[in-house]
Amino acid sequence: MTRPEDASTPRGQLHPTSKFPEYARGSAPPRTDPWPGNAEDAIGQPLDTGRFGDAARQQLEPRGRGYRTLFWLAGIIAVLAAVVFGLKSVDLFPHFSNPFATKTTDRSQPVVLKSIQDLNRFTAASGNFEVIIDVQNDKKYIPDILFNERTLFVAVGTVDAYVDFSTLKEGAIVVDEVNKKVEIKLPPAQLESAKINHDRSYVFSEQRGLANRIGDLFGGDPNKQQKLYQAGEQKISDAAKASELTQRAQDNTKAMLEQMLRSLGYTTVTVTFTTS
Repeated sequence: MTRPEDASTPRGQLHPTSKFPEYARGSAPPRTDPWPGNAEDAIGQPLDTGRFGDAARQQLEPRGRGYRTLFWLAGIIAVLAAVVFGLKSVDLFPHFSNPFATKTTDRSQPVVLKSIQDLNRFTAASGNFEVIIDVQNDKKYIPDILFNERTLFVAVGTVDAYVDFSTLKEGAIVVDEVNKKVEIKLPPAQLESAKINHDRSYVFSEQRGLANRIGDLFGGDPNKQQKLYQAGEQKISDAAKASELTQRAQDNTKAMLEQMLRSLGYTTVTVTFTTS
C-alpha cells in the first residue's frame, strides 16, 4: 500500500521524518566537518560534540593515548636506569656469574721435599744478562716459503758469583792474637748456572714455511720452547765467564771479611785467593 503524496511535496521527494524533520526522507544530510573552517582555524577550538564530532574525537583519542603511553614508558626506563647505576655505584647491585666462563682445574700433586743441602758459600755478586737468540732451521735447495723456521727469542737471566767456604783447608786461616793479625786464604770465586727469568723472556718474532705450519697442526716439536731456553742459558753462562763477575765477587768477599774482622779488634787483615 502506498501513501499518497502531499501536494506541497515536489514529485520524487519523500515526506520529512520524525528523526530528521528538516530533511526529506531519502536525501542525505549535508556533510558536517568536525573542524570549523580549515585546519588552521580549528586549533584551539572545542570539537563538535554532535554525531560526527564524536566520531572524529574517537579517531583522534587513540593517537593521544599512544603518545602518553610512550612518555610514561620512557620515564619508567629512566627511573630503572637511575636505580641500577645507583646500586652499582655503592656496590649493592647483585653480581651474576657467567655460566659459560672458563673453568681452570688444578690437579697437580703436592710438592715433595727431596733433600736439604747446607750452603757454606757467600754470594758476593750477581750479573743480569739479556741475549737475543736467533735460530733458523731450513733445508738446502728448498725455498724458505716451503720449509723454513726462524725464531727470535729474547732471553733474560741472572748469574750469581760466590765463594765456597766449605772447601777451606787446614791452615787456611792464621790468627795472631798478640799482634791482632789475621791471614785468610780462600778458594777462587765460582759462577752459578744461569737462571732464565721466565716472566721477562719471550719470543720476539717467528717465521715458518708452509711445511712447518702443516707440521704444527699435527703436534710439531713439543720441546721447541725448551730448546730456546737452553740456548739462552748457555749463551748467558758463556757471557758471564767472559765478564768480570768472578773478580767482583772476590773483591766483595775480601771487603766483607776485612770489615767484619776489624770490628772484632783485628788491625791487620790479609785475604788472598788461591789459584784453582
